[in-house]
Amino acid sequence: MHTILVVVHLFLSIGLIALILIQHGKGADAGAAFGSGASSTVFGARGSANFLSRTTGVLALLFFVTSLTLAWMAMETARDSGLMIDAQTTESQPVPAAESDLPVVPEAANDSAVPIVPVPVEAEPRSE
Repeated sequence: MHTILVVVHLFLSIGLIALILIQHGKGADAGAAFGSGASSTVFGARGSANFLSRTTGVLALLFFVTSLTLAWMAMETARDSGLMIDAQTTESQPVPAAESDLPVVPEAANDSAVPIVPVPVEAEPRSE
């Protein structure tokens, strides 16, 4: 259903663009010099303007309806799906420590959070 609605929405947008480009503007008097202002057209002298503007209005209405429907469908699918909806609680097992080439640091003698770092003592004081 979603794919069909997207395709219809695409065709409506292409149709709207085409109809808007076909229509004459209010200052289209220069277009009459090239034969577009003839009264022997299919729709009559003013019939094409009314037909095209009504068709554009209907296509615009359908475009807005499909836009709102697609937005509503996107909102509903976003509400139903999520990362934690189907998650099951399982007890986690401790991960064994990986073997490493690094030396093992002995535990600190006191329970402070700051590790004890030995300070090197100089053998002879420098004299200058």
